[in-house]
Amino acid sequence: MSKPIYEIVDQLPTDNMTIKVLKTLDYVVPGEWNNLVGFENTIRTVTGETDEDMIQQIGNRAVYLFNDKSQGYQRALWLYQTIDSSDSALGAAALANKIGEKVSFLGFLNRITPNPDKAQAIDLCLKLVTELVAFCQINGIPGDSIGDFVGSLGDYSGESLMRMAALVCLDGLIPLGPDFIMKIESSLNDLSPQELEKNSTFKNIKEGIPGNKTSNQLNFIGESFDSVKGWMSGFVEEKNVTPQGLFDRLSNFIEYSEDKLDYVAAFLDMTTNYYEHTGTQTLARRLIERAVAEI
Repeated sequence: MSKPIYEIVDQLPTDNMTIKVLKTLDYVVPGEWNNLVGFENTIRTVTGETDEDMIQQIGNRAVYLFNDKSQGYQRALWLYQTIDSSDSALGAAALANKIGEKVSFLGFLNRITPNPDKAQAIDLCLKLVTELVAFCQINGIPGDSIGDFVGSLGDYSGESLMRMAALVCLDGLIPLGPDFIMKIESSLNDLSPQELEKNSTFKNIKEGIPGNKTSNQLNFIGESFDSVKGWMSGFVEEKNVTPQGLFDRLSNFIEYSEDKLDYVAAFLDMTTNYYEHTGTQTLARRLIERAVAEI
């Protein structure tokens, strides 16, 4: 890591497109997400501690744990950061040549083409695998523990639940529609190891995905999605969230025409980094909780 963890948490933004979008999704998971920024502020909020010496001790221990490469914290943060930087590139490649006509501040994006469903399906699955592997790294369990991850989803809250809600909404419902689960299953069934190898996002996080061959990694991706699709379907049904409902909310700060809905997802890919942002918040919280327990 080029920056210490306290600096990374201190530099989390308080207002940008990512924050606006996540605040918009509050209606899906009401009151779950607070944009907690600042390392010391996070310690105070997570622990309720007010003693300055104790806050310093907690911070020092959290920094030590993060810097210990035998732990999984640095790898988890790398995954969150890498998947979002790749996501931005995907969005840039996907935006349509006329999106600038209706999105008032995107006039410079007039020459690129839309993102096919398969690329979007792969993107969602790779984000899901990132979440699974990062969860395992943060909790010190084997990186292929699909069952442990699925079992934990029922306990997800705060920024972790917001991240999964955003995955379903921004990378599932908006680009692929209400039948996004079936579309992803179809795309995975048609996906060969050779085709996966050509995917730029996969190339970037390949070393973090369990499996010593691309074919094994593709199987792991498929097993991961198959294990979580029930949770995703239940989430959509329970929250009664729809693509149109999401578009209506996003239209408060993104201007677009009804015939350009396909391109909103690509725009969000380009302008948001919700995985890195909320992933950093999750990582900081878990570090602090462990530091308190060990002092």
